[in-house]
Amino acid sequence: MNKLFTAIVLAGDRSKADPLLTLTGAGSKSLIELAGEPMLLRVLRALKSSAAISGIIVSGPAEKLLQQQPAITAFIAAGDAQWQPPEATPSTSAYQALQQLPAEQAVLLTTADHIYLNDDMLKHFCTESMAKGADVTIGLAPYSLVKEAFPELKKTVSRFKEGEFCGCNLFGFLTPEGRKAADLWRQVEAQRKSPLRIIKLLGWRAVIEYTLGTLTLERAMKLLSKRFGLKLAAVILPYAEAAVDVDSVDDYTAIKKRIEAQAR
Repeated sequence: MNKLFTAIVLAGDRSKADPLLTLTGAGSKSLIELAGEPMLLRVLRALKSSAAISGIIVSGPAEKLLQQQPAITAFIAAGDAQWQPPEATPSTSAYQALQQLPAEQAVLLTTADHIYLNDDMLKHFCTESMAKGADVTIGLAPYSLVKEAFPELKKTVSRFKEGEFCGCNLFGFLTPEGRKAADLWRQVEAQRKSPLRIIKLLGWRAVIEYTLGTLTLERAMKLLSKRFGLKLAAVILPYAEAAVDVDSVDDYTAIKKRIEAQAR
């Protein structure tokens, strides 16, 4: 790889009413522990150890919560990551972090609950993103892989002509033009659990094609590119774990059980 990425990790909270916080007693979702350590720390360590990543910005959690996490504060104090306070939404947090970086810097955006993130995923996503010649890339994993490896998890699935895919909470911003994707991010974020609503951004013809199962992923990317005046491309990851995050109590319960069993 001839160009290293700066990683932005979104570690703020959508709502303090999150049932996960009630269940675990954690002050922030990113600080929920699995196998004895906060999810955020797992992600930071994966990024630090990756040959694809040259720097890390973490947006959140709130400073008063961060001060209660000595391992994470030590990670930041050592210069291994730069912390910024979270904004009101993930999209505004991402926008604020992007403003700190040179326009030509390639950026990887991910989340603090990407608990299986590893170097293989990162190298694959970053290498493929650079090869696409796009402004923005979106990571997807084949649902068949995810379902086989994690049958207990309920995943949001996007169905295209060539197959079914799950989102991976991996986004690449490759060009200065790509930084203008804040509006796209906001709209996709608002409908992230409903692929059909996202397709509605592309017009009713695309909705009909999607409903009939004739809309290809490539065409969807081209329509999104035209809609937002940017070149978007999908990066398919051959790793079921790339699509695993902790979005619900059921996710947490299932993943916690798996990780504890593996640790025995």
